[in-house]
Amino acid sequence: MGTRDRILDAAASVMRDRGVAHATTKEIARVADCSEALLYKHFPSKTALLLHVLQERMPAFGAKAVPGEATVEANLEAVARSAARFYLRGFPMMASAVAQPELLAALRDALAEHGAGPGRPVDAVADYLAAEQRLGRVAATADPDAAAALLMGACFQQGFLAYFNGGADIPKTLAAMLVAAVMPGLRP
Repeated sequence: MGTRDRILDAAASVMRDRGVAHATTKEIARVADCSEALLYKHFPSKTALLLHVLQERMPAFGAKAVPGEATVEANLEAVARSAARFYLRGFPMMASAVAQPELLAALRDALAEHGAGPGRPVDAVADYLAAEQRLGRVAATADPDAAAALLMGACFQQGFLAYFNGGADIPKTLAAMLVAAVMPGLRP
C-alpha cells in the first residue's frame, strides 16, 4: 500500500473516531506512520484530505441509477442502500464539523468548489426520476424533486439512527421499505 493510501486510511479512521473538528493532521500522520510534511505533500489541507476520504474511503454514494435500465424500483433501492450506508459511516465524521461554524464554512466552500455537498444526492435522484418521467416510467404527475427529497431524507435519518444506536449496519430490508413508501406516487 502506498503512502497516499495509508494517509487516506488513517484519515478515515481518525476522522470517524474523533470527528473532523478534532482530527489533527499530526494524529493522522502518526496513524499513517509518516510525517506531517509528507501528508501535506499529498494533500494541501485537512479539508482537501476530508474531501478525498469522502470520495475514496466511504461507501459509494448512490449506486448509479441509469434511466431506462432495470426497474425504477430496483434502481431506487440500490441508491437507498448505498445512501443509508454512506450516511451511517459519514455521520461520526461530519457531526463535529457542523458544530463549529468556521469549520462548517470552510467545508461548505470546499465542497462547493468541487461541485459536491449534501444537496447533490437529492439533485441526482431528482434528475434520475425526471429522466425516467420523460421515458414514461414515472408518472407525469409525479414530483421528482419531492420524491427525491423524501427518499434521501429518510436515508439520512435511518443512517443517523443506526449510528446513534451503536453503529449497527443498515437493515437489508430498509431500502425496499423506503422505496415502497414513495413508489405509489411515482408509478405511471
